Amino acid sequence: MTDDAYLFLADTVPGSGLLGTPVSLTGELECLQTPAVRAWLDAHQTDATSPALRIVPPEQTGMIPDGAERLPVPLSGEELERVRRAGDTDPVAVVEQELLSYRDSEEGRDALLHKALAAGVPAHRIVELSGVDPTTLPTAPRA
Repeated sequence: MTDDAYLFLADTVPGSGLLGTPVSLTGELECLQTPAVRAWLDAHQTDATSPALRIVPPEQTGMIPDGAERLPVPLSGEELERVRRAGDTDPVAVVEQELLSYRDSEEGRDALLHKALAAGVPAHRIVELSGVDPTTLPTAPRA
């Protein structure tokens, strides 16, 4: 087993958007069958198919919104790689991670804003993640 990943419920924090990777994109994870995870899901009246149930690998725990219900889960090396690959293929999650990184740089600003809009990231979420002035957002995504 490797370091713990985290399950969290994205819908427990208003305006948190959909950070992390939907568990449904990762394939079967052994931890989802453990009594602890099943009890946690039951306590929150949800299940593994819920779009609000998200997972992040250990290196991305900073993506979990403050106040979100969360649970550390151990993953095998193979499961951890599937979680990482699933996160890399979720276009909104990838762009949101780029927007978080953008706060430290002005390079490629317009291209990133267009990319985020084209990926379907809502304007309010782009502003929240990147820190840009809402009036500077383009009005329509570029192809």
